[in-house]
Amino acid sequence: MFCGGWCWSRSRSWMYRKHAGSKRRTCFELLAARSGRRSEQISEEQLALFEAELKAQGVNVEELSKGNDSANGPDDKNPPASQGNTEANPRGRRALPAHLKRERIVHDLDEAEKHCVVCAKDLKEFGEETSERYEYIPAQLIVIEDVRKKYSCDCTVKTAGKPSQPIEKSTAGASLLTQVIVAKYADHLPLHRQAKIFRRFGAELSERTMCGWMRQCAGLLDLLYRKLKDFVLASKVVGTDDTPVKVLDRKLPQTRKGRIWPYVGDRDHPAVIYDYTPTRERAGPEKFLKDFRGHLQADAYVVYDSFFTDPERGLVEVGCWAHARRHFHNALEKDTARMGGVLAMIAHLYDVEKLGRRNGWRGEELRLLRERDARPMLNQLHDYLLTIREQVLPKSEAGQAVAYTLKNWTALTRYCADGDLPIDNNGTERSLRSFAVGRNNWTFFGSDNGGKTAAVLRSFVASCELARIDPFAWFRDVLGRIAEHPVKRLEELLPHRWAPVTR
Repeated sequence: MFCGGWCWSRSRSWMYRKHAGSKRRTCFELLAARSGRRSEQISEEQLALFEAELKAQGVNVEELSKGNDSANGPDDKNPPASQGNTEANPRGRRALPAHLKRERIVHDLDEAEKHCVVCAKDLKEFGEETSERYEYIPAQLIVIEDVRKKYSCDCTVKTAGKPSQPIEKSTAGASLLTQVIVAKYADHLPLHRQAKIFRRFGAELSERTMCGWMRQCAGLLDLLYRKLKDFVLASKVVGTDDTPVKVLDRKLPQTRKGRIWPYVGDRDHPAVIYDYTPTRERAGPEKFLKDFRGHLQADAYVVYDSFFTDPERGLVEVGCWAHARRHFHNALEKDTARMGGVLAMIAHLYDVEKLGRRNGWRGEELRLLRERDARPMLNQLHDYLLTIREQVLPKSEAGQAVAYTLKNWTALTRYCADGDLPIDNNGTERSLRSFAVGRNNWTFFGSDNGGKTAAVLRSFVASCELARIDPFAWFRDVLGRIAEHPVKRLEELLPHRWAPVTR
């Protein structure tokens, strides 16, 4: 009896210490995730140490840097593409943009200074020195009066017409609507801050009013949004991911989580379209991708599994090496020897990609380069993972990293057989940065409808950025003429095809 009580007391104390230790580790991990170094970049010195560790384990790493310094590409008979400017970031002050409006101010000597006090002769002009500087002219909020002349006779009355407005009977013109859209969805400025700015101009624009404008603009662009979706889903490979956003719900005492899903087109379809769903369930991407057939690149989220197992669905899974690498990087501190070796091999795969980008190779050229320089390393990495799988604990970070990579090996190596497939999904992750920055400013969506509005408007902002056109110029032009634009020619207004109308 005494023995049993003593054992229970010791076991209870041990369990408490174990729980407390686990809790402390969790706090440390959360603290590191919040304020620690987040970059997964590995220095050349670290890679050299990892390679030495691999050699010590008996792994042949002689091929690790082969091909990355090659002068020629997959076919040695063909020289590489021209490198162009070898200095990516030229030093020194750059010339101010030539397209900006210039105002010439001439600074001259006084008449008394144009006479030499030494030789008593008048000075002669022989040249000038020019320097440039930026000056900022504050924005203006003006009121446009549309005056419509009226005429009549004994039998009729005629009134002159006026240009249509994006939102009829609204006090907001196309340029003001554009300013609010771009400020919020490109510059992440919440509506209450914009209201404060407009107040400095002497205009009282409430958040509710501007929120209604955003909803109506999204409705006005809905058909064009569908055209943009068709354009993106015509890609050979589409990248997707998701990120949580807070949403107000009147039925709950606190916010709940909604989801934003980006869908990024390939090189031949430079656009991105966002979708909002109230939950992270499979129904969201399943409905959005219902008509898509091709390659889908995403992380190994379980909702995608059914897309790839059904042959009639017509989707081919493409893995993301950035996700796989992240697992090994997280386990690096606790298992430097083995995880460092894996990271060194993955670094070689990315060096091959850098060589391809540097020389402008794509398609078949890039496929041949990968088959020559990346495929042998992939085979070697696979063998190494099978070896260390028996040496790590299955539930440890290292064990989970190895299991994740081996489980998704077919999808992760599919890029090597097709030069049109990217090695990772980083382009899609970059498309989510705007929402990561935005939710620190506007904090939450007011409703599910607010999430849908944000998805539509941000889709066009991001697509303008990919097409390298000014979102302000695009929105101002398109909002001003979309109501009267022929539906059959709606594709002309998509960012990648847009041409402004001269007025």
